[in-house]
Amino acid sequence: MDIGVPREHRADEHRVGLTPAGVELLSATGHACCVENDAGRGAGFSDLDYEHAGARIVYSPEELYGRSDLVFKVERPTNEEVGWMREGATVMGFLHMAVCPRELTDAMLAKRLTVIAYELIQESDGSLPVLVPLSQAAGRMTPQLAATFLQNNHGGKGIVLGGVPGVPPAEVVIIGGGTYGTAAAKGFLAAGASVYVLDHDLARLQYLDSIAGHGGRLVTMVSHPFNIRKAARFADVLVGAVLLPGERTPIVVTRGMVKSMKQRSVVMDIAIDNGGCIETSRPTTHRDPTFIEENVIHYCVPNMTAVVARTATHAFNNAAWPFMHAVATMGLGRALSSHPSLRHGIVLHRGGVVHTSLAAHLGVQEATL
Repeated sequence: MDIGVPREHRADEHRVGLTPAGVELLSATGHACCVENDAGRGAGFSDLDYEHAGARIVYSPEELYGRSDLVFKVERPTNEEVGWMREGATVMGFLHMAVCPRELTDAMLAKRLTVIAYELIQESDGSLPVLVPLSQAAGRMTPQLAATFLQNNHGGKGIVLGGVPGVPPAEVVIIGGGTYGTAAAKGFLAAGASVYVLDHDLARLQYLDSIAGHGGRLVTMVSHPFNIRKAARFADVLVGAVLLPGERTPIVVTRGMVKSMKQRSVVMDIAIDNGGCIETSRPTTHRDPTFIEENVIHYCVPNMTAVVARTATHAFNNAAWPFMHAVATMGLGRALSSHPSLRHGIVLHRGGVVHTSLAAHLGVQEATL
């Protein structure tokens, strides 16, 4: 199969869709891999690394997409990139199709692309194996970012997350106790903050309570609107980490709740890549990561782990490799037989929408795979 690894062309995206190790494994089994020049630079992989692994370096995205039956990406392709793709090609990446502009979705359908979203690949127990490592990485990044935004020189309240003797620590509220929320909670606890985690799943709250020990700094609450409203009023940092796989994230923190927060506190909407769960949020970038709304600092960067590109690339490649390898070596039909969880990740196929939630969102008839 002809496989392409493009350089990501969206702003501040430094991750890459396939590592040199992946290229070496695919090349050894007879696949032809093309890599766009400097595709791996942000993650610390040189063109020479890819060449030694067996790849051919190409110097234009048009050539790369024109050569490729299977494209390994990180982010959703642009309209221009879709225009360069072969009709009927397969694209794998973190695609967040529920918030994709309709004209881009229509362009993919017109090209009869098969589109596989890593974040939707789902095991029988409900876990999301490829999304997990990036959620963990983002969760571990969150305390260091929050600590920075709380500093006076970043517009914050001028407080230390862990406090000092005689001065209490910051109050951190995390809405959503999934993989990301758990990683963030552990990080904030390690920094000495007082942490409140809200979730609708009592079993998840019981798990969080069990791993936190009995130091009294982790409080669990059911995420009823009443409790969210109450927690927002005392939060120094409020983190939105709500996820509904394949769907636009619902708003759980209203503008009124944000308005009730203390001035110069920090909101971090980690669900922004699926539309956001905080009413006052809007996407920001790593170059300009925050804005002020209702006298509260907002951080809403959708590709959060793009600036820890080496860690993030290795992490998601490790998790995605079984699916990447299966599609490349077996073709989609046999890959689905050997990896049933892959079925959840397929959103578009041969001009049809084959994902139930996306079809409902677009108002179209769900096609059969």
